[in-house]
Amino acid sequence: MRIARRVEALPEYIFAQASTKIATLRKKGIDVIDLGMGSPDLPPPKPIIDTLYEAALQPDNHGYAGYYGTPAFRKAVADYYGRRFGVELDPNTEVLSLIGSKEGIANINLAFVDPGDIVIVSDPGYPTYTMGAILAGGESYPMPLREDQGYRPDLSAIPPGVAEKAKILWINYPNNPTGAVADLETYACCVAFAREYGLLLCSDNPYCDLTFDGYVAPSVLQVPGAMDVAIEFNSLSKTYNMAGWRVGMAVGNAKAIAALATIKTNVDSGIFRPLQMAATYAMNADQSWLAERNMIYQRRRDVVMEFLPRAGLRAQAPKGGLYVWARVPEGYTATEYAERALQEAGVWVTPGPAYGTNGEGYVRISLVLPEERLREAGERLASLR
Repeated sequence: MRIARRVEALPEYIFAQASTKIATLRKKGIDVIDLGMGSPDLPPPKPIIDTLYEAALQPDNHGYAGYYGTPAFRKAVADYYGRRFGVELDPNTEVLSLIGSKEGIANINLAFVDPGDIVIVSDPGYPTYTMGAILAGGESYPMPLREDQGYRPDLSAIPPGVAEKAKILWINYPNNPTGAVADLETYACCVAFAREYGLLLCSDNPYCDLTFDGYVAPSVLQVPGAMDVAIEFNSLSKTYNMAGWRVGMAVGNAKAIAALATIKTNVDSGIFRPLQMAATYAMNADQSWLAERNMIYQRRRDVVMEFLPRAGLRAQAPKGGLYVWARVPEGYTATEYAERALQEAGVWVTPGPAYGTNGEGYVRISLVLPEERLREAGERLASLR
């Protein structure tokens, strides 16, 4: 057998590596507190689960549900964007269901990137932006996100020659891993840049409804003219605590949606119909419960921010997302600190270089455990000093 070069060029996914290490320690009886992966620990509201259950009992709901998402699901997405952002979408041409947004983030590269093309990715940023480019035969170019600039896109750092060869520009706010947020002015600059260089602007927005301190996250599609150049990826994973359900959506420019749909119709056969029915219910139902859920995460964030100084870490309190992006103590690389925290304290935090070279010196701490476990993690990390 001869494995494809694209596979040999891909590193093992950081969370797969971490899972193996954690499993090994747990087999030895070590109580590992896993603050790595951003998988919500809270369940969806019971009516959403009940809808899935009732739909799965129906004998005619187990066949193929269609490639593009059911009409009801696509309408629910369009209605959500109308209510939440004031963005009008055509459910038939500007909305596409995804088997989780990660799938669409990877597949959009197959729709737009030819061998040798460039994809401009945020650094630090979600690893799938880069991996998707590699799988399509392209290459990624890092756009630095720096703490002293509020982790906003530094478009001036992209040489014109790179922008001219690029096909896609990725942005993501509230940001993973930094927790930074963006305003419509920032988005407008990105839209103008994409228009100038003929790029597809891809906005990854799964944390838009997981925010703190009264902050309300916008959509890039609110910018006038964004629909001409942009597509947005969103998901029910974080908003509705449905990460394992794998239900997401792509919305925006009709040409980009059609291109992504062409890839998907040749790769998958759509989402299980009962999942779409439950997701449709979730988007159409009363959303007031989200405020209480977000307060749970906000309190967890505050617990982490409280213990960081005692552990020799420092961070800015995020206004959105599931993570605290913390600078490691002097004398450590990010990987050295994360490895020591795991082996000596039984706490796993994700080293920043997993998200790009600009992640050096930082670790990502996920807010996906109850407050008491976070406090325990803080005590353990403080013991390393």
